[in-house]
Amino acid sequence: MRDSLTVDLYSETDTQQFAQAVAQYFQQGVIYLIGDLGAGKTTFTRYLLQALGHKGAVKSPTYTLVEPYNITDKTIYHFDLYRLNDPYELELMGIRDYLETPNALFLFEWPSQGGDEIPKPDLTIEILKTEDEMQRKVIISSSHVHVLEQLNGALN
Repeated sequence: MRDSLTVDLYSETDTQQFAQAVAQYFQQGVIYLIGDLGAGKTTFTRYLLQALGHKGAVKSPTYTLVEPYNITDKTIYHFDLYRLNDPYELELMGIRDYLETPNALFLFEWPSQGGDEIPKPDLTIEILKTEDEMQRKVIISSSHVHVLEQLNGALN
């Protein structure tokens, strides 16, 4: 069973604070990032990586499929599966090697494109556009209730 939490973000600063909260309580495992084009998945990822200590640029891996980051002793893989034609392409690119990295954090944008080639999420973040250009509604779900409780406490 997956429980969920809903958060309204009214500005990019809110997105940054949300990413900082996620970074505080979730540093390894699998995160699915779901949302339409332009919803803010990569913006969230940039702030999450910064909160984890990344100092450089964060680019969308739309064409490369994956961008690796090594931050202190942590390995993070940011996948963007939008342009994937067939989930089997992940096997051909060696996804198993990435997934064997111990204690890593895996971020998957457009996870529905990955089929059974990617692991199930520990945390799902769905970012929904609203009529207000800057506002977003975020639905966070997880089978780890304690993570949701911690996030809820940090965000309220």
